[in-house]
Amino acid sequence: MPAYDAAAVAALADQQVSWRDKALPPGFWGRTVAEVVADRPRLSQLPTPLMTLSAPGLRHNVDTLDTWCKRHGVELAPHGKTTMAPALWAMQLDAGAWGITLANGFQLGVARAYGVQRVLIANAVISPLQLRWIADELAADPSFEVMVWADSVRTVEIMEAARSAYVGPDARPLDVMVEVGGIGGRTGARDAETALAVGHAIADASTLRLVGVAGYEGAIGHGVDEANLEEVRAYLRDLAEVHHRLKSVYDADVVPIVSAGGSQYFEQVAKVLASEAGDGARVVLRSGAYITHDDGLYRRVSPLGEHPRTDGEQLVSAMHGWMRITSQPEPGLAIFDGGRRDFPFDQDWPEPQLIRPRAEGSPILPATGMTVTNLNDQHGYLRFGDEQSVVIGDELRVGLSHPCTAFDKWGLIPVIDDPDAADPVIVDLVRTFF
Repeated sequence: MPAYDAAAVAALADQQVSWRDKALPPGFWGRTVAEVVADRPRLSQLPTPLMTLSAPGLRHNVDTLDTWCKRHGVELAPHGKTTMAPALWAMQLDAGAWGITLANGFQLGVARAYGVQRVLIANAVISPLQLRWIADELAADPSFEVMVWADSVRTVEIMEAARSAYVGPDARPLDVMVEVGGIGGRTGARDAETALAVGHAIADASTLRLVGVAGYEGAIGHGVDEANLEEVRAYLRDLAEVHHRLKSVYDADVVPIVSAGGSQYFEQVAKVLASEAGDGARVVLRSGAYITHDDGLYRRVSPLGEHPRTDGEQLVSAMHGWMRITSQPEPGLAIFDGGRRDFPFDQDWPEPQLIRPRAEGSPILPATGMTVTNLNDQHGYLRFGDEQSVVIGDELRVGLSHPCTAFDKWGLIPVIDDPDAADPVIVDLVRTFF
């Protein structure tokens, strides 16, 4: 079976753009995505503020991590919550991703609308409504696979009660993974005995099936120095130990999954867990932010960032913001037309990078000596010194930090051919669902 519904993804190009799409000007409204892209519009034809994706950057990052995973003997189920863009999920699946990771029932609904066949929900699902809907999806599509997490016996009891009251004895079981946590982390069983009790409860349930163990080391590590990396490795060793102690509990036909790995420590996951793949398990990373990387958080901490900790090509930033100077109310201060509703701000402020040509034939200028110091809802504050000035009307490109809080501000995102060009060409429009 195909990994997703290619026809449904292709049909995104037939959707009309409208006033709901803040990335596009009124002159494009009423046309389909395919019609807009066919005209190869330029960046200069779009309003600011704006977020764009880089076509070559996306391609580079997807291919880079796919190659890295194959080299290190692990699978990849990228976290789709980062982008919530079925077209980008399709790109990742086409490159060899084992499945797509999601976080909740709503996101699973988007995946099912676009025919994604294998989904790992990195969360517990205890809503009876959602559990019944998932049961219906499993019954309707024998090739659909979904895995959820549990970190307590109580969670298992709730799932079993909701399902046993709804499905018959011959229904497909719901696949469940034991979530292993750590002190100071997020969710997850805090000790091996609790995790083992959860695993046995899943195996004993009549409508559930134990399929592996999982966790999130990003909630454990707090830096990338050796002490923090060892803390992450220690957690991953604990995760592996729970898997080993549950081996006798898995059904004979189950290839158990051992899953960890965000975008900050995936090289540590491979270092500690990849050997499990040679011992009959499937090791699955869930990195999501790598697809765009960034000019902030992940540039600093990614194993393939500006300070690489593993082999392979470095990731590149494939997302940028564009904003226009609208006011210079006092010396050294300019106000621009983008704010918190346009650009991510939870990790770092946008990073000024360049000033687009002020007139045809003029050069691109570096945005040296400029700093974004604050964002309001719809405005941003740009400070600059004597060595570089801006004027009202200047359009700046900014680097963005943290993809997960960038995509959710844009329902339709232009993809450009070259973010370093004077006037890039729009080669695609990516639809998101948040």
